[in-house]
Amino acid sequence: MVHEPFDLADARVLISNDDGIRATGLELLEKVALRFAKEVWVVAPDSEQSAASHSLTMRRPLYVRQLGPRRYCVDGTPTDSILLAIHKVMKDNPPDLILSGINRGGNMGEDAAYSGTVAAAMEGTLLGFRSVAFSQYFQDRAQVRWETAERWTGEVLSRLASLMWPKDVLININFPDVAPNAVTGIEVTRQGFRKIGGSIAEGIDPRGDTYYWIGVGRREDRDRAGTDLEAVFRGAVAVTPLTRNLTHEPSLHLLEAHLSSSSPQE
Repeated sequence: MVHEPFDLADARVLISNDDGIRATGLELLEKVALRFAKEVWVVAPDSEQSAASHSLTMRRPLYVRQLGPRRYCVDGTPTDSILLAIHKVMKDNPPDLILSGINRGGNMGEDAAYSGTVAAAMEGTLLGFRSVAFSQYFQDRAQVRWETAERWTGEVLSRLASLMWPKDVLININFPDVAPNAVTGIEVTRQGFRKIGGSIAEGIDPRGDTYYWIGVGRREDRDRAGTDLEAVFRGAVAVTPLTRNLTHEPSLHLLEAHLSSSSPQE
């Protein structure tokens, strides 16, 4: 099954993120969406949820607060926000398109496994909606190039709207850390290698116990052609299709050949 092409001008859009309801990237994505969409709804976490991945809150109640017309916050994760948006806030007005971001920082390579931004889009995909995640890569935290994300978000969306893509696929977009007019183009890429957790600080707390603090250091391969990292570091917008189905087909057939049997071996 596939998502059919659709008219952006007639779209009802749901926006969420993992940086929280007050994040600059969320406001920017809402601003861009309002330029082309019929309706824009925002349902986002009330606080930062970076690296929350696809976590779901099940051990306590959740609260939804309305902040304005079509604008809500949830005291939970990005996944919680999408679930409550679809099943409660927008239950009578389901979206045509779910957008997540724009994240402050890239979500390339293995970042996608930890990212709440990608998880919000993944939850939308699991629920059967067209879903796109956006992230703005930066090298200097004090100089995030939001203007690049603003310039290219609409361009990418207008092209995606004219395409069909499988319903079990979300689109992960990463913008490069260059000026808008220095972007080399839009490239379709594979997920690259970028593993977080390369730096762990150690210290002693006031009680005398040892603590560990996972930092943002990463091991990454920026040179592997055709990947999101290589494209973004070269100045391109990387567009990566990610699937919710984690089955590894070659291993499936290998395991079937060696493990499948009707009865235990003697």
